[in-house]
Amino acid sequence: MMRYLNLILLLVCLLVGCAPSPVNVQESDNVPNIYPDYVGVTIPSNIAPLNFLLRDSCEALYVTASAGDFEIKSHRKGNEAIFNIKDWKKLTEKATGKNISVTVTALKDGKWIQYRPFDISVSGDKLDSYLTYRLIEPDYEVFSRLQIMERNVENFSERVVCDYNAVGNRCMNCHTHAPGRDDLSFFYVRGEGGGMILNEGGKLRKIDAKTPDMVSGPIYAQFDPSGRYIVFSSNAIIPAFHSRPDKRLEVFDTKSDIYVYDLERGEELRSPLLADSTRLETFPTFSADGKSIYYCVAEGQARPSRLDSLFYSLCRIDFDPAQGRFGTATDTIISGKWGSSVSHPQVSPDGKRLLYTVSDFGTFPIWHREADLRMLDLKSGEIDTLKHVNSPMSDTYHSWSADGRWFVFASKRDDGLYGKPYFVHVSEDGQVTKPFVLPQEHPSFYDNTLKSYNVPDLGHAPVSFLPGDVASALGISN
Repeated sequence: MMRYLNLILLLVCLLVGCAPSPVNVQESDNVPNIYPDYVGVTIPSNIAPLNFLLRDSCEALYVTASAGDFEIKSHRKGNEAIFNIKDWKKLTEKATGKNISVTVTALKDGKWIQYRPFDISVSGDKLDSYLTYRLIEPDYEVFSRLQIMERNVENFSERVVCDYNAVGNRCMNCHTHAPGRDDLSFFYVRGEGGGMILNEGGKLRKIDAKTPDMVSGPIYAQFDPSGRYIVFSSNAIIPAFHSRPDKRLEVFDTKSDIYVYDLERGEELRSPLLADSTRLETFPTFSADGKSIYYCVAEGQARPSRLDSLFYSLCRIDFDPAQGRFGTATDTIISGKWGSSVSHPQVSPDGKRLLYTVSDFGTFPIWHREADLRMLDLKSGEIDTLKHVNSPMSDTYHSWSADGRWFVFASKRDDGLYGKPYFVHVSEDGQVTKPFVLPQEHPSFYDNTLKSYNVPDLGHAPVSFLPGDVASALGISN
C-alpha cells in the first residue's frame, strides 16, 4: 500500500513540477530585485498576501517569511512567490506592531543564491476593507468598457459595481463614500438621461443636480461629514493635444463654478464668491467639521496656447451647515505661482492635514509626469513634500481611510501610462511610510493589465447595489 502511495506522490510531482530544494546555497549582499517592490514597506495586518516575483530570471524560488518563531514558505518552480492566504493571515497577526523578515533564495543557472533578507513592518492600524475604483483605458480619444469596481483588500475578490452596459455606455465619474459612511455614496453618470446616482443603504435614486445655468452636472464632488450636503464643481472641460513629445494630453476648463446640493431639501446652495465668471473654481471638498469648504481657483482663460501659465491656488470659504450659508470672504491658503498649480485637496478625517497634488500648471495632473503629492499641516501651515512617497511619474487621485491613518493614491510610477493604487501609512504625528501597491493574486498581474485604476476610494463594507440597480435608477431596461 505504501509503495502505491509513494508512486502516486511521484506521479503528482511529475505532473505539477515539484520545485527543487536549496542545496549548497551561496549568500549575496544584494537585496532581491522583486516586483511589486515590497522591500521595507509598512502594511496593515488585514492586507492580502504580498505575492511577488523576482525580476531576475531563475529556475525556482524558495521564499520564507517569518515573525518570531512562526514561518511560512513559498516554494515553486519559476520566479514567483505566492503565499497561502490563511498562513499569511496568521503571520500578519503575529507580526502586528513588529516586522516580517523575508528571505529569498533563487536557483539561477543551476546554483542557489540567497539574497540579503528584508523587512516588512506590520502596523496595528487596520485598513478599510474595501476599495472602489474606476477601471479605464488610459486613452484620450474614446473610452470603452468603462467599469466601477470593488476589491476586498483582505483577499483577492473583486466585483463589478457598475459598468458601461448598465448605463448605456455613458461615461461615469468615480464612486465616492460619505466620510465614515458605508451606507451613503454616489457617482455621476454623464450624458443625456444621466445624473447623480445616490446610494442610501442600497436604495438608489437619480438626482438631477444640474440647472439650466450650469455648464455641466457635477464633475468633482464630495460629501460633508454629516452626509446632508454634497459640494461639487460644474465644469466645461476641453481636451487639447500637445506638440511636445514629452507631453500627451492637456485637459482644461473654460468655465467652472462650485455649488452645494442640500440632500435634505433637494436644492442647490450658491455663493457669488464660488461662481465668479472671471475665475475658474474647482475641486471642492469639505473640512472635517463641515464648517469650511476648500477648493482650487485660477484666473479664467480659454486659450490653449497659454495653458502653461494657468496656475491654481488653494482657497477656503466658511460654511454654516446648520443654516446652509456660505461665508462672506475667502482665504488663500496656498497661492498658485509659476511652476506650481494645486489640485485635488482632501482633508484628513481628524482635520489635522490636507493632502493635495501639485503640478507645473493646469488642472489635470494625471497626465503630468511631474505631478506629486503634498501634505499640509492645517495647524502649523508646514508642508511635507512627501519625498519618500512621490515618484518621477504622476502621483495623484488620493483619498483617506476612515481613521486617517492611511491614504491611497493612483501612481503611474511603473511605466508612466497606467495608474495603480498605492497605500501609505500616516502616523499620529504625520510621519509617512514607503508606498506599497494593492497586492494581486498573480504577481505578474500589473505587467499584463491594460487598464488604469482611477480615483481609488476606501470603505469599511461592500457597496450594497449591483449594476442592474443602477440601470433601474436611470430608467434603462435590461
